[in-house]
Formats: sequence, C-alpha cells, structure tokens
Amino acid sequence: MDYDLAVIGAGWAGFNAAITAKELGLKVVLIEKAQLGGACLNRGCIPTKALIQSAKIYSLTKKSKAFGVKTSPPNIDFNEIQARKENLVRQLRQGMNFMLKGIDFINGPAQILGPNTVEADGKNFQSRCILIACGSKPIELANLKFDHQKIISSDDILNLKELPGSLLIIGGGVIGCEFASLFSTFGVKVDLVEKMPQLLPGEDKELAKKLETIFKKKGIRVNTNTDATNFNLNNYDLVLLCIGRVPDLSRLGLENIGVKLEKGKVVIDEYLKTDVPSIYAAGDCTGRIMLAHFAAYQGCLAAENIARPARLKKADNTTIPNCIFTDPEIASVGLDEEEARTQGVDIKINKFDFLGSGMARILDQTEGFIKIVSDKKTGRILGASIIGPAATELIATLTLAVSVGLKLCQIQDTVFAHPTLSESIGEALKVSHGF
Repeated sequence: MDYDLAVIGAGWAGFNAAITAKELGLKVVLIEKAQLGGACLNRGCIPTKALIQSAKIYSLTKKSKAFGVKTSPPNIDFNEIQARKENLVRQLRQGMNFMLKGIDFINGPAQILGPNTVEADGKNFQSRCILIACGSKPIELANLKFDHQKIISSDDILNLKELPGSLLIIGGGVIGCEFASLFSTFGVKVDLVEKMPQLLPGEDKELAKKLETIFKKKGIRVNTNTDATNFNLNNYDLVLLCIGRVPDLSRLGLENIGVKLEKGKVVIDEYLKTDVPSIYAAGDCTGRIMLAHFAAYQGCLAAENIARPARLKKADNTTIPNCIFTDPEIASVGLDEEEARTQGVDIKINKFDFLGSGMARILDQTEGFIKIVSDKKTGRILGASIIGPAATELIATLTLAVSVGLKLCQIQDTVFAHPTLSESIGEALKVSHGF
C-alpha cells in the first residue's frame, strides 16, 4: 500500500482528518481539486465574517457620537474591504499549508477507482482506507440558474468589485440573512424573500420573529411565505440565490464502486463508514449538519476510527451549536421550545432580555434575548437560543451545559463576572426569569 489513508477534500473535514491521522501515525495523502481550506476558508465562514467585521466597524463608526467620540462621516472603500478579506484568507491558508508537514498534498481532482484505489495527478494510489470529504456546493433552481453575472451564488457575491445599488436575496436561511444584514449595513437596498413562514427555518420562532422586526427597522424588506417568482428580477442590480447547499460528488466515480447515496448524500453509519468497509465519509458530503465545526468533528472522528479500528467511536450528533453572524448575532444549541413541546416534554422556559444587561447598555447593543429550555421534571437543560450581542460566543457556555446534561440548579449559583454579557446567562437562570 502507498498510504494508510487517502483523504479527498481539504476543507475542514478533510484537513482535520489528515492532521489527526498523521498525529496517530498514519501515512496520509490529502487531495484537493481547488484551494486548501475548502469552502469554509475560501468561500464561506472566514471571508464572510471578515466582510461582516468591516460592516460592524462601519456601523459603530457611524454612531460614535453617541459614545462621545466625534468623527467625520465614515466612507466605505469596498476595494480595501475586499483586500483585507483576501489577505486574511491568504494568511490562514499559509498557516494550514505549514501544518501539512509530513502529509503528501496533491492539488488536483481525484477519482475513486476501487475500495483501495484513488487516481489523482495522473497516477493511481493504493490506500488501506479512503475518506470522502469533498464538501458541498450552492443549489440552483430548475427555472433559475446561476449565470454568475446577474444571478449569483454565495460564492460569487464574495468576489464583487463594487457594491450593488439593489440586491434581491432569495432564501432567508443562515446565508441569506447574513448577507442581508451585511449589505444593508453597507447601504445597499435589500429585499429578502423566504418561501417558508419564517426567516431561519428550523430556528426558534420567537427568535426568528425578533430578527425579522430588527431587519425591517434597518430598512430590509422582508417577505416570508413568499415565492421568488412574485418578483421581477429586472428591478434589481443583483440577485443572490442562496436556498441551500448540496454535496459536491461530481466526477468521484462513487457510482462505480458501490458507495451508497441517498438523495445525493453519502450514506454513512454511526462510525462514519460507508457500506464499502474501507471507505469513510465526513463533512458536508454526508448532508447531515452542514457546519464547519461539525465537519471538523466528523473528520477527526473518522481519522481516529481508521487509525484504531479495534476501538471505534460513535458519532454524537446531538449537541452542535449553530451560529449566525447577523447584526445582532444569533446562536442556538439543543432543542428549541417548539421541538421540546413536540417531543412531549413538560418544559420550563427561562428568558432574559438584553435590555436588562449593564454591559449590553454600555455597548449600546440591547436588542435581543437569551432563552433557555429545560425539562421541568428533571431540571436538565435541553437547549438554548440567543439573539443579541456576542451570541456566537455566549452559546459556548450553554453548549457545554447541554452536552454534559447539566441541570438548572447546577449552574444557577455560578458567579459570572460583572459587568459582562456572560452574566446574562446567570440572570436568565434566576427563578424570577423562569416560567
């Protein structure tokens, strides 16, 4: 055998799998058809958050007078914003490349020819195991295809040379809401259309309604329960179609080697194995939870199971935090109120509004709330939803609580530092804020 493990895809799943496998003593080859870092580094998490940070700075500067700081009216240099984003991505990619020491890296497309054979760079390689981690790509509609000029994807919009005057966003999920928040802050006229009854389908209904209210205050025209065919695309400079992502399995040759697919997703068991014993899969291509941190978790677990077949670990997919970088931020973990009630749990809700937070007032970011769901009978914390300042950071504490099955009484007496945003979690858990 040439290798112990051949990893196809160098996104968060594949990269972390390769690093973990190397640390466990395996001989690894990592194959990536595009750029090291996959969608997250190059077309997703990192570049979008870099742009969002610029928008936050712009927004804060505009209201600096409220803090007693007088400045000239700020201006946006979109080219500089894009250059900063590209530089951040480049620096992180260089860091990832440095970490690949001891791993063979092939930059080119791959095809799986058999249970232990991969073709890449014009050569065939033999490997004891193969990990499919080829990620995902944006979905387009049968009657609305990407032309990458007027009708663009979430990949395309990251490479704009100038800000559009108007933008129609089709899809009110995570991607659509983040871009609506971002571009409206930059002064773009934004219309957001979502076919489902609420923004962020699958999130807490009360939280989604709060975001819709905030968006409307910002001038974003929100259209829920609405089909995109009701809109004349000619009325907009750009149309962003972001209705989700699907596994990108093109040209891998899975249909020839017996790897089972279901609705375009690689089918895996609880150990991340496909039905071909030597082939595993991790990340977006499995279609389970399309989040970078979940992909990294799956990649590491797959590598451990490949390195230690006598001590297989099961994937625990139940406590994965979801973070949305709108303004204000949104984060959730575990069960929301509706999900818990659907499961027949007699629940208790603890809620705290950021209006009551000293630090939120200091920051002038008082929109939003923390909502914690627990089992009334056992006191166990089942889930939490947050909309407000630093929600994506605050969710970590509640993720830990849900992960280890903490009860309300076990953290109600925890002393949180004052004045901080994190003490809002402690405030939410006070008896007076439960119902």
